[in-house]
Amino acid sequence: QVQLVESGGGLVQAGGSLRLSCEASGSIFRIRTMGWYRQAPGKQRELVADITDSGSTNYVDSVKGRFTISRDNAKNTVYLQMNSLKPEDTAVYYCNADATYYSGSSYYTGKKWGQGTQVTVSS
Repeated sequence: QVQLVESGGGLVQAGGSLRLSCEASGSIFRIRTMGWYRQAPGKQRELVADITDSGSTNYVDSVKGRFTISRDNAKNTVYLQMNSLKPEDTAVYYCNADATYYSGSSYYTGKKWGQGTQVTVSS
């Protein structure tokens, strides 16, 4: 199985910065894509940014130029550096990993989620 543990959320004023981290652990064979999603109250969960194991990145338009996603493959860890934060960035941020893992003699592939970390940006 695969477990994802996030850290780094909190309360920050508009214009400030936060850095989120997410470490994957367990019987991991490979993690192709790791990403960050967010869900604000009353809204659907949306992709914020993701990164492949080769380093290709993808961002939602609203965070381009402000957020940077990075990854340490050796540590199975993904980061999200968030700068110039706005009140509309307030949400629960979830880490996601598209992982291949093993259990006994079998391999499985699936999307795994972290428990979420709250990011609150005050105006």
